[in-house]
Amino acid sequence: MISLREGEIPVIEKRKPYALVAITKHGVSHARGYAEKFPYADLYYMKKFEQGDEETRQIQLFDGTVRLLLPALFQQYKGIICIISLGAVVRMIAPLLIDKKKDPAVLVVDDKGQYVVSVLSGHIGGANALTHEFANAIGAAPVVTTASDVQKTIPVDLFGAQFGWMWDSEEKLTPVSASVVNEEHVAIVQETGEKDWWMYDREMPDSLKVYPSIDEAIKAKPQAALLITDRILEPHEEALLENGVLYRPKSIVIGIGCNRGTSMAEIEQVIDDTLAEMRLSKKSVKAVASINLKKNETGLLELTAKYNWPFITYTPEELNEIPMQNPSDTVFKYTGAYGVSEPAAMRYADAKELLLEKKKSGNVTISIAHVNFEEGNQ
Repeated sequence: MISLREGEIPVIEKRKPYALVAITKHGVSHARGYAEKFPYADLYYMKKFEQGDEETRQIQLFDGTVRLLLPALFQQYKGIICIISLGAVVRMIAPLLIDKKKDPAVLVVDDKGQYVVSVLSGHIGGANALTHEFANAIGAAPVVTTASDVQKTIPVDLFGAQFGWMWDSEEKLTPVSASVVNEEHVAIVQETGEKDWWMYDREMPDSLKVYPSIDEAIKAKPQAALLITDRILEPHEEALLENGVLYRPKSIVIGIGCNRGTSMAEIEQVIDDTLAEMRLSKKSVKAVASINLKKNETGLLELTAKYNWPFITYTPEELNEIPMQNPSDTVFKYTGAYGVSEPAAMRYADAKELLLEKKKSGNVTISIAHVNFEEGNQ
């Protein structure tokens, strides 16, 4: 917990580029959901709203007035998103302002989550772009009051954030952003993930070119690249990242069956080993799915809380509606379903086939499905 004292800048643990701050009961409730929808923000809220899972979810609690927290956030974060009234935010940040080239972006979200307002560092600090991305992520209306909002291109550090995409490394964010802004040849390759990422009411500029494969993009010799995939790249494909950013869409659903009392460590090890074998990124896991008999399974609850993965369970009847790859009379005898990991993964992913049919390892059975993005139902 962060103890706030007058005249002292508190010690915080910065993990992500943006901070999300709430100080009211409703604001905290919304913020916990926002942190799941927008993966680039560390969440802070007051200790009196503690819910018990903060350490697991890496949420930072503070004790004292938020005014004393803001100096530390100003020093370390690229942007601060406040679920606090606009007037209060203006009064609190006024003593902290230095220069528009140095101040972080500041946004305000109303307590009902209806509006996201760009308050400070609109263009240079990126608040306007962040306003649009965060509003899209939480389903709110963006409010940008600068005379001309000329960004109308891809904000590299926020690309796909409204879908939960995460970049693999921040190393090339700045040079690739420069290439995009300067209208250099930027290659875009998308292997999976949501397709409706171009948000503007005009055509994409000619400098941004979409290629059907990594090999085609490499041949084109672009100045920079944006790559969207859940795969671990082959060595020759990494040439595209010499000045490129790799994004991980939420495209993998893991179906799990396990014996009662199976530890979180065993389940996690099976998932890690399986993803490594299939050369898939753990950052692209969208959810874990199982049968409702497992909805209170401690190992599964601990694991999904650790990674902030949705944990979805289905009734035996719901699982039996899915065409089984490997139906089992034995599984039916004990659960009422002819399968668990396979139909659970397929149902949540809306997939017609599996990336991985059920694999048994110790006390765990695992299956993997790709999310179906083609029909716009995710």
